[in-house]
Amino acid sequence: MTITDAPHIVTRRLGTPRSWTLETYLADGGYQGLRKALSMTPEQIHEQVNTANILGRGGAGFEAGRKWGMLAKPTPVYLTINGDESEPATFKDHMLIEGDPHQLIEGALICAYAIGADQVFLFVRGEFPLGIERLQAALNEAYAYGAVGRDIFASGWNIDVVVHPGAGAYICGEETALLESLEGKRGYPRIKPPFFPAVVGLYGAPTIVNNVETVSNLPWVMLNGGDAFAALGEGRSKGTKLLALAGHVNRPGNYELEFAKVSFRDLIFDPSLGAGIRDGGELKAFIPGGASSPWLGPEHLDVLLANEKIAEVGTMAGSGSVVPMDHTTCMVRAAWRIVRFFHRESCGQCTPCREGGGWLEKILQRIENGQGRESDLDLLMDVCDNISPGVRWPPAQTTICVLGPSMPPAISSGIRMFRDEFLAHIRDGRCPFPPDRLPGKLASV
Repeated sequence: MTITDAPHIVTRRLGTPRSWTLETYLADGGYQGLRKALSMTPEQIHEQVNTANILGRGGAGFEAGRKWGMLAKPTPVYLTINGDESEPATFKDHMLIEGDPHQLIEGALICAYAIGADQVFLFVRGEFPLGIERLQAALNEAYAYGAVGRDIFASGWNIDVVVHPGAGAYICGEETALLESLEGKRGYPRIKPPFFPAVVGLYGAPTIVNNVETVSNLPWVMLNGGDAFAALGEGRSKGTKLLALAGHVNRPGNYELEFAKVSFRDLIFDPSLGAGIRDGGELKAFIPGGASSPWLGPEHLDVLLANEKIAEVGTMAGSGSVVPMDHTTCMVRAAWRIVRFFHRESCGQCTPCREGGGWLEKILQRIENGQGRESDLDLLMDVCDNISPGVRWPPAQTTICVLGPSMPPAISSGIRMFRDEFLAHIRDGRCPFPPDRLPGKLASV
């Protein structure tokens, strides 16, 4: 048995002709999971999801069934699917929305029935125009087929689903900022407590917010059972996980693999997966779970791709984005680019994030441009400490959401792992690596 032999749960239809259409979906058993769910009680569905132990696939890794169980019961109840995938180098949900929108719709309907939702909102990042177009077309097909709307499949159950394009703010990937945006307001995260969505969510009503990949597993779980899903993986990390492999590898792409049975080494170097570092280069470091996660080095290649195993080495599985960096990478530039992104995407609500992020970006930029000083390394860590006290993992925070604490990991990882490289920029008065491939000076990028 090879590492790619695990069943493909959420990606098995991708690559088939017109996989986004109802005709293709029905030919592969589409909406049978919903039909089965409608023959069960919501409690029975919830029990299957708890048995499956589906960890949230959006980044936090919170059990879906446990989240559903936190739902307050007064009406109305809303379900919101978070398709605002905006973490740099993460593109798994984008692919699922474009390639198999009916699977997403069916999973959302199963979830809505299980939690007693009154309406479903599919919140999709505005920069996914093809995905939005296909998702809306699929929803129209689902209404015509009788899977959405009134008296679904003659069950007596009614539900409406709305596709809502986002306005293109990274912060709307945070669930409470997403709800603010849905309400027509600026995407400012809410303070938790009291605004846990399951208690006080959309329009002040109890709301479940689940990720695209998370609910896309539900049709398979309904047809095959929670035990079959839980038989894949190990520990808390059950089922399969869709991993977005980017960076300096020969075969970047999305790979659905069994949780806890594949290592970073397998993902990056196996010929059927990443196929090694580009141009025969050497691995210098890699980002294991999206741009906000602490970096790992070659000594961590044999860590298994499981939430708890990755947490043991001081970082996170996060959004499932893995970014290897080869020996030609300037680590000062890499940290600066990441911090620059998060600073620009800050909503500005919290002072440590709004102001501290700008200070971090400026300090890193002057180091990269050869204008830094040795004291800047301590200054960087001091500012990081004011945003995320202790600069530890999991992060403490002085901000309402975790966007602020998403900035220190790249800096602390860079200085800890490549301090000499930072000092070389300062002492030599220039970056020792080749110029970036973008035109012009870094300061003007």
